[in-house]
This record gives sequence, structure tokens and C-alpha cells, in this order.
Amino acid sequence: MLIFEWVVGVLLGAVTLAALARRVGAPYPAFLALGGVALAFVPGVPNLRLDPELALALFVAPVLLDAGYDTSLRDLKANWRPIAGLAFGAVALTTAGVAAVAKLLVPDMPLAACVVLGAIVAPPDAVAALSVLRHVSLPHRLATILRGESLLNDAGSLLIYRLGVSAAAAGGFSLAEVAPTFLLAVAGSLVAGPLAALAFTAIVRRVSDASTNIVLQFVATFGLWLGAEALHLSGVLTVVSYALTVARFSPGVTAPRTRIVSYAVWDSAVFVLNVLAFVLIGIQVGPILERLDGGEQASALLLAGAVFATVVLVRIAWVLPASRIGHFRFADPQARERAGPGPAVAVSWAGMRGIVTIATALALPGDFPHRDLVVFAAFGTVIGTLVIQGLTLNPLLARLGLEDDDPVGREVGRARAKAYEAALASIEGEGEVAQSLRGELETALCEARRHEQGLAPEALPADAARRRAVDAARDAVLALRKQGKIGDDAYYVLEEEFDWAELSATPRAET
Repeated sequence: MLIFEWVVGVLLGAVTLAALARRVGAPYPAFLALGGVALAFVPGVPNLRLDPELALALFVAPVLLDAGYDTSLRDLKANWRPIAGLAFGAVALTTAGVAAVAKLLVPDMPLAACVVLGAIVAPPDAVAALSVLRHVSLPHRLATILRGESLLNDAGSLLIYRLGVSAAAAGGFSLAEVAPTFLLAVAGSLVAGPLAALAFTAIVRRVSDASTNIVLQFVATFGLWLGAEALHLSGVLTVVSYALTVARFSPGVTAPRTRIVSYAVWDSAVFVLNVLAFVLIGIQVGPILERLDGGEQASALLLAGAVFATVVLVRIAWVLPASRIGHFRFADPQARERAGPGPAVAVSWAGMRGIVTIATALALPGDFPHRDLVVFAAFGTVIGTLVIQGLTLNPLLARLGLEDDDPVGREVGRARAKAYEAALASIEGEGEVAQSLRGELETALCEARRHEQGLAPEALPADAARRRAVDAARDAVLALRKQGKIGDDAYYVLEEEFDWAELSATPRAET
């Protein structure tokens, strides 16, 4: 019962912190990180431990699925060079730099453990990046690069991480023996993910119940990760390729009702997983500090600070020179002259670490060499990047004067005009309802034709009147319920109808 009470209290505190973060325009993982630090010093916190084998599956798989589903494959292909440079080159350089610093400060730490620490803190986090980007108007290409980096860098870092953990357990490994297995695992993952996605879409095509569909989504995500690990494939690459494929095929398969509910469920699930991850590692920090004496605590703090500084400086050292090399530039080709170094500065500072770093730290075996130091340094890096970089990125972008010219908005406006044309062509008959709808569509298309870029308006002419009508209908039915003239069952049926009617007359809100 005590643990349940703590979970309820933690979730309530997390919701409060997230609301505060939204109010100040900050990434909510930064506030969760501070909450995790506070938990480390709260007396009586339950000593919760997570099976290391479960940590990656529980925390990484759904986060990757959610980020991969929302990623534009077209934009990834268009920006693959800078994304690849960050996702693999920056990860490798960061891992090497952190390993060298750790070996210098803790000479008795095995080299494999130093490399593992570097791999843990190397990848920026997709959730942290996306939560920051929601509050800033970043040029679309920069946002695409940061999203793509956060999605793909986990593959390289987790590979190094697993090799390092294996080397620490076995006392070393041979690259000649590992390379063929690695290449086979990569190829197998890139085949298994899309095949699983095709099988999943074929199954859910026959499932009409929204709750069943969503449960199957989670079962497929966790099952795919566990299956890939059991077959010695890359869970990251398998889940990412699966998510990208599902995103391409699901629009014609998933019912609108299921899709709306599913998005809300997945957003909530990713939030809860972030909360649990920060809570679990915060709870571990307290006992770690208790196990270290005064001198060891000072060494741990020094290591954490040095690792954080290395992570930040290595990214800057990689990004700024790369921004001047051909296709690795981060500004749009048309905007390079007027953008100056601003895009590269923004990318170099947008390297927040988060749930992936925490999950890999929690997944370390209990007998891993210097585990306490590695976990503490990893958590310190997460705290430093989320708080210092996360809270200063928005003011930095404002100072750099980087603005989004809204290419997505232009594509939406032109596509909306085409959609209105198709809708108008589909209307047959001369009934009053058809004439009314035809008039609305023709008015919207006239506005699109007058627009210099051919952009159609967000809403049809009568949508504002529809929303007022829905509000009035909702109030009337609510009054009937309060008067006892209809019961709750009838009210809920009508409420759902009004919700869908209101959604159909309201442009999608930004999240």
C-alpha cells in the first residue's frame, strides 16, 4: 500500500511540475529531473528497484515508437547528411571524449566501463528535444534535423553500450568476431521491423474496437523489442523501422475514432514513463551518496561535472566546424547567407539528455564495475543538460533571431485546397444539403485562388456558426440532465456526438 501511495503522490507531483513547465515555456523533462533530485533527499522514500533487463524494453521501446511514428521519412531523406553526422559522428566522438575524461579522473575504472559511460550519455533525447521545440519557433529544417538525430542516435549509442557491457563482463572482446554479428543484426533489424509492421496493419485492419486496437499497439511495441533482443537483433533499429512503416500504412487502416484516442493514450504513456524513469533514478541517487564517503562523494561530483562539460563541449566542437562543410550545413540553402552561424549555434546547444540515458543507466547489471559512479555521472549529465541547456535554449533562439518560414503551413494550405476541390467534386445531387455544402466549399476555394500562394483557409465559412450551435446544443442537453429529464446514459451518448461535431468544426490545435 505504501508504494501505491507513493506512486499516486509522484504522479500528482509530476502533473504539477509539467503544468509549471508549460506555463514558463520550458521542457517538462527539466522539471521532472529536478523533481528526481528532490526525491533523492526525501526521507522514507521506498527503495524501488527495476530489473535491468526490463529497463530498456519498458522505457526505450515506446518512446522510440512514438517518436518514429511522428517522423517524416521524406524530411529524413532530404536531411540525411547532417542527421547522420550528428547521430553517428557526434555520438562516437562524445563516447570517446567521455571515456577519456572518466579514465583520467578515475584511473582504476576499466576502459570498458568508461566507454559504457560515454555511450550512456552520448545520445540526446527525443522527448526532451520535442518538448522544447513545442515552445519555440525553430526553422523547420533545424527541427527536422534535431528530431531525426534524437531518433537515430540511440542505435549507435546502444550498440556501443552493449559491446562495452559485454566487454566489461568478459574482460574484453575481439572486433573481428563482433563485426559480422553486428552487420547481420543491423540487416536483420531493418528487415524484421517493416515485415512486423505489415503484419500488424493486416491484423488491426480487422479490429474495430478502439481499446483493443490500442492494447495491440502496446503489445506489438513491447513484443517487437523483446523478440528482437531474443533474436540478437537491434531493438532500436527494429522498432524505429517498424514505426516508420506503420506510419506509412496505418492512415488507410486505422479508424478516425481510434486514431484520436490512440494519440492521447500514447502521449500520456510517454509522459508516465518519463515520470517513472526520473523517479527510479532519483531514488537510486540517495543510496549511492550514502554508500560513498566524503572524499568519494567529491570525486563523484567532480566526475559528473566533468562528464557534463565534456558532453556539451564535444557537441559544440563537432557541430560548429561541420556546419561549414558542404551538405552538413544546418541552414536551408536559400537562407545560408542571412542565417550566419545561428543555426549551428542552436543545434550545438540543443543536446539535452533524458529518458534514454536514464534507461541505459538503470539497465546496468548490479555487478557492473563502478556502477554507482556511472549512474551518478549519467544522472548529473541529464540534470545539467535539461536544466542548463533546456531552460536557456528558448532565450538563445530568440537572441539568434531564427524564425520559421512555415513550410509545413504552406504545404497544409495547398493540400487543403486540393482536398476541398476533391470534396466539391464528390457532391452529387441538387438537394438543399448538397447546395449548402457546395456553397461553403466554393467560398473556401475562392479564397484559396485569391491567395498569392494558393493557400486555403483553415476552416470552412460556417465552422464558427457550427461551433456556436454545438455549444448551445451542449448547454441545452446539460440543462436537461440537471433537471432530471434525461439520465446519464443518454447524456453521455449526446456528449460524444457533440464532441465529434465540435472537432469536425475546429482546426487541430497545436500541441
